[in-house]
Amino acid sequence: MRASVIQIAVNEDESVEARRRRVAALVREQAGADLVVLPELWTTGAFAYEEFGREAEPLEGPTYEAMAKAASDAGVWLHAGSIPERDPDGPLYNTSLVFSPSGDLAAAYRKIHRFGFDKGEAVLMGAGGELVTVRLPETTLGLSTCYDLRFPELYRGLVDAGAETLVVSAGWPERRRSHWTLLAQARAVENQSFLLACATAGTHAGVPQAGHSIVVDPWGEVLAQAGAGEEVLTVEFDPGKVAATREQFPALKDRMLGLQPPRRP
Repeated sequence: MRASVIQIAVNEDESVEARRRRVAALVREQAGADLVVLPELWTTGAFAYEEFGREAEPLEGPTYEAMAKAASDAGVWLHAGSIPERDPDGPLYNTSLVFSPSGDLAAAYRKIHRFGFDKGEAVLMGAGGELVTVRLPETTLGLSTCYDLRFPELYRGLVDAGAETLVVSAGWPERRRSHWTLLAQARAVENQSFLLACATAGTHAGVPQAGHSIVVDPWGEVLAQAGAGEEVLTVEFDPGKVAATREQFPALKDRMLGLQPPRRP
């Protein structure tokens, strides 16, 4: 399976419309890949909180249309990163979109864990409430977004739902880049899954971004990692390694906690 992880630079001197066109062109250039992954909130920047309301769009808005067309033109499965979604009947959401090679929407995931400690995203956006997986011909994806990476129980839930390849779309700050790499490897190892983590580059509202998108195998080995700037990270991997790893080292079968409610005395 061939995956292209596109680490987008988000800078203030480029309009959202121009960036949308540029990213669509980058997706089309990945024709021949099986899966293409984009980062979190690449239209606005994950830390550009004041832009969320101004640039929020309905689920089937301009980014949806541009990414659906790009996926169809390239003939790829496209995890189109996330957008600030405006629900007509509720708050804003940080929503990821996945398109099939025909350009149809295969899944939408509203970010569950919002970052900000009672500021920023944590108060401007609503929390999602559902785990989301997507079945591809080669593997089953488990979807997550940025701050979700710090909550291992989410990934256990995705694995229980059949996920074999975990995808993290992120806008991670440079000052905590060491955590980004550490947590990506930990989530892959503990869930015996491939993990594809796509981050933004550039600077959002004065916050330098970590970049360093990363692909990790079920043993925690780093298959590829980007640098700090805009980059397309392309990697080939065998999804069958997940089942082989889980059979060779069946740690998931030895789980004792979280499988059933505790007995009452």
